[in-house]
Amino acid sequence: MANTPQSKKRARQNETRFAINKARRSRIRTFLRKVEEAIASGDKEAATAALRAAQPELMRGVTKGVFHKNTASRKVSRLSARVKALG
Repeated sequence: MANTPQSKKRARQNETRFAINKARRSRIRTFLRKVEEAIASGDKEAATAALRAAQPELMRGVTKGVFHKNTASRKVSRLSARVKALG
């Protein structure tokens, strides 16, 4: 348990940061799930629109430190390839 004032403050900051990051991750996963559902339904227009909405969210997660840059790039690449294959 945190004893010093500094460690108590760090514990508070960590809780706040954890909550913010958790919400961001959840939001990004929701966008990704919408793309997955559109791909599963076979609707290329909906999948393309969902992917366009998901890309900036993923990259925002990168700038905020929730995801690594390569992870986000890999996810976008794989999803875009699957959307393209719907044709």
